[in-house]
Amino acid sequence: MYQTEKVSVVVPIYKVEKYIQKCVDSILNQTYTNIEVILVNDGSPDSCGLIADQYERFDPRVKVIHKENGGLSDARNVGMKHATGEFTVFVDSDDWIEKNMIEEMVNSSHKFKADAVQSAFYYAYEDKLLFDHRTYLKNAAPVILNNKRLMYELVKNENVKNFAWGKLFKTVMIRDISFEKGVLFEDVFWAHKVMHRVDTYVLLHQPLYHYTQRSDSIVANYTPKNLDIIKGLKERHRFIEAYYQDLTDESYKAILKMSLIHYNLLLQNRKKDKDGVFRKEIQHYIQHHYKSLERAVLGDRQLKRQLQLFSIHPSLNVLFLVLKKGLRLAKFISKPAGLEQVKS
Repeated sequence: MYQTEKVSVVVPIYKVEKYIQKCVDSILNQTYTNIEVILVNDGSPDSCGLIADQYERFDPRVKVIHKENGGLSDARNVGMKHATGEFTVFVDSDDWIEKNMIEEMVNSSHKFKADAVQSAFYYAYEDKLLFDHRTYLKNAAPVILNNKRLMYELVKNENVKNFAWGKLFKTVMIRDISFEKGVLFEDVFWAHKVMHRVDTYVLLHQPLYHYTQRSDSIVANYTPKNLDIIKGLKERHRFIEAYYQDLTDESYKAILKMSLIHYNLLLQNRKKDKDGVFRKEIQHYIQHHYKSLERAVLGDRQLKRQLQLFSIHPSLNVLFLVLKKGLRLAKFISKPAGLEQVKS
């Protein structure tokens, strides 16, 4: 087992006093002990700062940084400036990790000479864990991706997620690539720039990360700020056009899928989209890029139908989705493969 290289674990903290101890304990109890844990208190108004300071007093591997609130991206950027390890891992402060996660990742990085390693993960609810068996097979051998395949998987966003968490990076690969401040879904703006540098990427099938699922409803808490994800996908698309032209269609598909989802969310939150400004913006983009989008969805029957219906009138796409949902409930058509519940 390799223990010679230090791993920096960056944990941004804000209003998570309910979760923070479980998170930090899971990091400090790792079988890989050569770590530094950088807790960035992002101006949290609760007791998170005091809890972080207690960890720093009792474990020399913990370093606490207190700063004014600047958001998740700013906290990660500050944490990265203090990272001294050869490897870096990001853990969100309401999540937790399996005790062997870092060990497995470091060993895999050495074994396969990989620049980055990703593990599978659980969707962690208060009363259950869900595992995506559509994408991962728990006992399967690691998957090794070269750069071209990695970028395809990143754009497709099934096997390789845009999330910064759940991955181990060689610090030199990411140190000078900052997270964009002031946006939601900051990982979408960041991941492709990092993966562009990666020659060898390892995908582990073992679920080693617990991704906490809050009970908040996306519909009830939706704001136009959520549209940042489309902004990020469009920024990434320009990068794809410049460096990976053969992935342009796949990138257009990702933008279309997300645009249709958010158009429907805006419909359900009309009061937050006065005069339909944001819906019109989505509609204009789809109309303006229709030919490119049409070519991109040729092999995707459902998405092609949705694009056609939306181009006639956006409400037709909504009716199509409602009808399809009704047919599933009536069991006239089968449900898509879902997540597998495991013991919590």
